[in-house]
Amino acid sequence: MAATGERPRAAVVVTGSELLTGVIADRNGPWVAAELSRLGFEVAHLLVVGDRPDDLTTALRFVADAGVELIVTSGGLGPTADDLTAEVVARFAGLEMELDEGMYAHIAEILAAWAKRTGFDGPALDASNRKQAMVPRGAVALPPVGTAPGLVVPRAGGPLVVVLPGPPRELQGMWPAALDAAPMRELLAGVPAAEPRLLRFYGLPESEIAATLRELGEPAGVEVTTCLRRSELEVDIRPRPGTEGAAAALADAVADRHSKHLLSTDGSSTDELVARGLLAAGAMVATGESCTGGMLASRLVDRAGSSEYVAGGVVAYSNEAKTALLNVPAEMIAEHGAVSPEVALALADGARAKFGATVGVGITGVAGPTGGSPDKPVGHVCFCVTTSSGEVIARTVRLPGNRTDIRERATDVAMHLILRATQRL
Repeated sequence: MAATGERPRAAVVVTGSELLTGVIADRNGPWVAAELSRLGFEVAHLLVVGDRPDDLTTALRFVADAGVELIVTSGGLGPTADDLTAEVVARFAGLEMELDEGMYAHIAEILAAWAKRTGFDGPALDASNRKQAMVPRGAVALPPVGTAPGLVVPRAGGPLVVVLPGPPRELQGMWPAALDAAPMRELLAGVPAAEPRLLRFYGLPESEIAATLRELGEPAGVEVTTCLRRSELEVDIRPRPGTEGAAAALADAVADRHSKHLLSTDGSSTDELVARGLLAAGAMVATGESCTGGMLASRLVDRAGSSEYVAGGVVAYSNEAKTALLNVPAEMIAEHGAVSPEVALALADGARAKFGATVGVGITGVAGPTGGSPDKPVGHVCFCVTTSSGEVIARTVRLPGNRTDIRERATDVAMHLILRATQRL
């Protein structure tokens, strides 16, 4: 195990040539790394390798030589010729492959319905079934979520290797079983509990946090990282065993120093806070969007249970749609322009009235790359949030970036204005 005052180190090795060619983006590595950090591991390496046995073997040896106690791999467990992770890990652990008869029968049962439905049955299907049911001797086989079982493979002298399938749904579905496997439970028993503090700020640049940390000083054994995501600045303060008190004191000091911009001290995101605020007030929100084209409504309904607080939304892109769907007066558009505080207010009121909502949100702007003017350049966006109690929160900003950047940042701003409105309900 790790030395006193240190956290056990772990590595994630993701396989898939399609990840290296850019065909798809890796979703598994970051997810597994976050889970391992939550469990108390220090994630030392996250590697992506192609579907080549030599490259995977090299990666496994590299992270083992780096002193990790746990390796989690993703991918390469299917029935095709390039699905070789189980065989490579077996050689790495010095174990022979053998047929797991129970797993063979289990996979056959899963495949039977598919074969009946598609008509693809026979020797090829049986061969793929047999391939997936081959496991390293002494490994714990994890029941498949799709058709490929996972593995927990002990290795003499370490590290422990957990082998998971590539499809994110299958990997995440199999994760609880991996944690419950006896070798993994034994390893986790010696992992100190993670006690990170995650602070979230809005409207605060990273340079301000850097200056604060220089002034306060970072205690020995406390790691501080910052990340700007969705216009929110995350400050992650992670203690090593024995430095929890120092980490908590530092987190409190940073939060107090920048309280004006503080969103949460427990890692809660704006989306979570908006949902809680609307639910606590028994309120419903409706959107009237122009330049964001429904991105705000999509963001609001990303969370399960959002039907409890999202009434609906309208994408009113053309001037005619603004008038016909949300009752924005045509003469208002003619006088002030479609991108104006007046129209944003009318969109908010129109959305609230149309859906009988408590909170209405209006967004109109110039997303570009064309359509700007000296008075209203690309990135000029007008927002308004109104409530049934008479609150009006309006804001006009100039957002940087390309068309996608502007639309995403406009959605971020709107979410924060909704949050402000919920605090007044």
